[in-house]
Amino acid sequence: MQLPYSETLEIQYLSRIFDNTSECYKFFWFQAIVSKILEGKDRVSYEELVDEMIADAWYMVIEYHLNLGPRDTLESLVLYLQQISQLKSSEKKENIISYLKNCTDKEVARRKRILTKNVPYRIQAPFMKRVKGKEWDVAESTLISKINQERRLMYYFEALNGMQTFIRFSPEWFTYIQKNQEIIRGWLQYNIIIYLQKRNPSVPGIADKLYPPKERKLEKVKKYWKLLLAIYPICEIYGNVQLSEDNISIDHFVPWSYVAHDEFWNLHPTTRSINSSKSNSLPDWNIYFPQLAKLEFLSYETMWKYDALHGEFEKCATEHLNDNSVRRKIYREGQDFTQFCGALEDILQPVYQSARNCGFENWIYKKVKDDNESNNILL
Repeated sequence: MQLPYSETLEIQYLSRIFDNTSECYKFFWFQAIVSKILEGKDRVSYEELVDEMIADAWYMVIEYHLNLGPRDTLESLVLYLQQISQLKSSEKKENIISYLKNCTDKEVARRKRILTKNVPYRIQAPFMKRVKGKEWDVAESTLISKINQERRLMYYFEALNGMQTFIRFSPEWFTYIQKNQEIIRGWLQYNIIIYLQKRNPSVPGIADKLYPPKERKLEKVKKYWKLLLAIYPICEIYGNVQLSEDNISIDHFVPWSYVAHDEFWNLHPTTRSINSSKSNSLPDWNIYFPQLAKLEFLSYETMWKYDALHGEFEKCATEHLNDNSVRRKIYREGQDFTQFCGALEDILQPVYQSARNCGFENWIYKKVKDDNESNNILL
């Protein structure tokens, strides 16, 4: 992906800032720089940039369970922050940054400082041909003085002052990034995706896991299951709770934060409270897959019996069945329970196992009083 040309700036060096990336710092540091420039700031502290980096990495590590690199310092800091805070995996970015600003934990401070030891300086290495080899291995104050003598850099340093060290953006680069922000963001995203895919080769939907989770549109799937409810009484699979139009919620059996899609074969109805309790965990396969298969087979049989329900299925299929081979395998007419269950397991089980390998926790439902549980067993 090519960056926009400039008559005054050395864009060829900007395009090389991610040439050597054994860990993820450079991506998040540059992304933080772009964010601050787009906020209109021409001067920013290490503290602000590192807090931005942590908040940006939060969702990848906590919500999506992505691996950022071998022994990655930013990843370990995010995991530590989760341990000491009450922040949710889908916490709003501004809440994460607010927590960091007010955090007095010494270990957080120590790890944040580690993140500033190299990347603020070495990310501009392609621009600095005269700084080579061991010349990088000097005290930070000496390195800052040396870098500040260079010309045409993206930014320069004010006096070294720990996390309150400030960098000041070059006016030319400030203008260039603001003017070409969409292309630069796309270029940055492209490079991050390539980096993450190498370190998470079995994980689907990397491109959808760079930012906070968005609300999914499952209205058609919900309408399908509500119509089925009008034909047969249904209990959901985790707590055997009787479903109604008022309490139905659509759950991803393998969490969306892993699959990053809304495919019909991974969706089923439950209650809002149970869905919230399950969150991003993996339901125990041995307990819940047999129940899922029975419920899905009831749906499959009924869909082929009733034209109205089949019509709603077809509407769902346009958005939620994107692989025709999967559709033919699971939903072709004329299967008995054993055939249908085997087809569903063939598709779902490898995805489930891959999510488990990535660290998604096993979950077993614990009954709560407000579930309006039914003693009626569906199948």
